[in-house]
Amino acid sequence: MFENQSRDDVEALLKSNKEFRALYQRHRELDSKVHDADIGVLPIPETKLAVMKREKLYAKDRLQRIWDAQTQRQH
Repeated sequence: MFENQSRDDVEALLKSNKEFRALYQRHRELDSKVHDADIGVLPIPETKLAVMKREKLYAKDRLQRIWDAQTQRQH
């Protein structure tokens, strides 16, 4: 997530915005678990996996909105 952005800009937002930081960490945690479930390393029921994927998508969308709002303020 945010691979195409300056690492310094991402780090600055992680330090300055608690919601962004919490969502970023949650997204990374969910991404890891979903990946592990998809490759069969982490056995998770399909219903729980679906919930995790929706939560991951919500976090990604919210992170993008925060990022967009922050970059609009800077310009």
